[in-house]
Amino acid sequence: MTFEEFLAWDDGSSREFELSDGIPVPLSEPNANHEDLIERLCAYLENYYQENDLPYVSRQSKQVRLKTAPPEKEKSRKADIVIFARVEWQRMKTSSSSAAAYIPPPGIIEVVNNNWKNDYLTKLAEYVRVASRWRSLSKRREDLGVFEYIIVDYAAFGGIRFIGSPKQPTITIYQLEGAEYLPPKVFRGQDRIDSRLFPNIPLTAEQIFAMNR
Repeated sequence: MTFEEFLAWDDGSSREFELSDGIPVPLSEPNANHEDLIERLCAYLENYYQENDLPYVSRQSKQVRLKTAPPEKEKSRKADIVIFARVEWQRMKTSSSSAAAYIPPPGIIEVVNNNWKNDYLTKLAEYVRVASRWRSLSKRREDLGVFEYIIVDYAAFGGIRFIGSPKQPTITIYQLEGAEYLPPKVFRGQDRIDSRLFPNIPLTAEQIFAMNR
């Protein structure tokens, strides 16, 4: 399937899917803690954008089209929270097509679950930076190119090399600067979140983790 065909496809099971090499792949259902944190954080960010008249909207569980090049078939990820540019969201409201990230969105937030390698390794490579398979493998380039990729690890699922030792709940933010990504910012406990997409937001890491309680 193409990305557009996939968005219009329905197998009648009510299950959620992602597109992998042109083939729909079913997703596991999130646990209650995971789902509550996503829903409450998404709602909080949307209110924050509206109250501060910022040019973004936050939406949960939206498909993100990944960059591919011929002869690759199309791929997508169903991101926990997608931060859309408001103008892009308004454009989609004038269309009958499914609401999704057809172009790289400003931000993506993933809440970590037991399969933590997906968020810290696989999705990081897809959203941020990968070695191109159709260029020299000695060079690196930006792939999807989201402005910020945010990993919310509320239960310290991640490996020690990502969240340190002893392991503790951690928020990691990757930010695009010019043509490359800066070293990740890491937030724990009472650290106040420093994000370009949420400037001056009055939230600590612990306050975000508490959203599922």
